[in-house]
Amino acid sequence: MTGTGTSQPAGNRWGRYALSAAVLVLSIIGVTALIRGGQDQPRQIPLAVTAPPTASGSTPSDGGALTTGPLMGTSNPTRLVIPALDVDVPLTGLDQRADGTMQVPADATTVGWYTRAPTPGALGPAVLAGHVDYKKQPGTFQRLADLEPGDSVNVSREDGSMAMFTVVEVERHAKAQFPTDAVYGAINHAGLRLITCGGDFDHTTGHYEDNIVVYADLTVAHPA
Repeated sequence: MTGTGTSQPAGNRWGRYALSAAVLVLSIIGVTALIRGGQDQPRQIPLAVTAPPTASGSTPSDGGALTTGPLMGTSNPTRLVIPALDVDVPLTGLDQRADGTMQVPADATTVGWYTRAPTPGALGPAVLAGHVDYKKQPGTFQRLADLEPGDSVNVSREDGSMAMFTVVEVERHAKAQFPTDAVYGAINHAGLRLITCGGDFDHTTGHYEDNIVVYADLTVAHPA
């Protein structure tokens, strides 16, 4: 038999195979670690399929000089008002489940704030989630995709203040391509993300195929 290559001793061939297998195992371990990193961030939930970000939700404390726009202190949100959608609802806290997924509101009308993210108005991306519908009832975020840049989103807070945000972008993503870093990653200002489901409903899985993500920036910090 003829060929263009030279034969290799059996020992060398097995050494190459062992090395390749080791590299493959390490690569799998590395990807798994990336997927599971960041215990404070949700992995996957039916409402908004996510993976943990590679960055924290706010800039380092010594980076204050790099921040832009108004900022507020930490205070839990109590109420959400979106005039363009006729939304005026109280807010509840959403933590993590034991499996690391984010809790979701328990009914169609409730909107929740992810408690492991910054509070609305503070430095970083605050995250609010609500249903587009729930058990055949229209959800508070049913028309979230109708928001446009320039629309107002106002969040009342426990200290009596109000964080007034302005929508800057509205996006739709397949759940398998959820923009995790853009939603949860570090930013240099006070931001807000509103998340719900969108797209077609998959009757096999019982979930919508996409997510709607609204990005807003704090424009007015109304004091108590």
